Formats: sequence, C-alpha cells, structure tokens
Amino acid sequence: MSGGEVAGILVAVFWAILVSFLAVALARLAQTLKATTKLVADVTDQAVPLLADASAAVRSAQTQIDRVDAIASDVQEVTSNASALSTTVASTFGGPLVKVAAFGYGVRRAITGRREDVPGKAPRRTVIVGRTIPSARRGKRNTREKRD
Repeated sequence: MSGGEVAGILVAVFWAILVSFLAVALARLAQTLKATTKLVADVTDQAVPLLADASAAVRSAQTQIDRVDAIASDVQEVTSNASALSTTVASTFGGPLVKVAAFGYGVRRAITGRREDVPGKAPRRTVIVGRTIPSARRGKRNTREKRD
C-alpha cells in the first residue's frame, strides 16, 4: 500500500464518520420537528375553544357596558330633572317659607318676652370675667369688680 492509498482510505473513513454524524443529527431533527408539529397541533386544539370563550366574554362585556351606559345616561337625566325641580321648589316656596319662619320667630320672641315679665321666674344670669351676676345687676358692677 502506498501513501496515496492510505490517504484515500483515511478520507473515505472520515467521510463515512461525517455522514453517520449527519444522519444521526438529521434523524434527531426529524424527531424534534415531529414533536413540535404535535405540540403546535395540541396548542391549536386547545387555543381555538379558548379564543371562542374569550370572544364570547368580550361580546358579553360589550353588552353589559352598553347597558351601563344607558343606565348612566338615564341617571344623568334624572339628576338634571331633580336639580331643575329643586330649583323650582326653592324659588316657589323659598321666599314664603322664609317669611313664615320669620313670623314664627317673631311670635315666639314676643311670647317669650311676655313670659319673662311674669314674677316668680328666676332671673337670667350673665357671665362676666368668670363670675355670674343676675340680669338685674348687669349694668351695675360692684366696686370690687371695678378694682380688678
């Protein structure tokens, strides 16, 4: 055997080993592609019903939002009507009610003033500098208070 024949045999063995490694790599790649294809098919089978459920949920939410929007517009209309009604009531009855209340207050003060003139009632007291004095002495202070 000559050197050229030995070199040819080595190259042939090298190419055989290289082709074997490539065949194993391609076989594993084919298995990975089959597993990936199966996984994608399974995900698709599970995702389609989930997407259908999500679509139904979005439609239902949109329906509810439309209902809430209608309710909110109705509430806004009721609020504006109530505001207009309260303004009308205040302008219609406000002035006369104030007059009636003032009249009632005046009558009460008049009756209360007459009752104070009735003898036997305890005099009202006023607090001045931490002391109380009867209402009859309000205008007259004793000499000891003048010195303080």
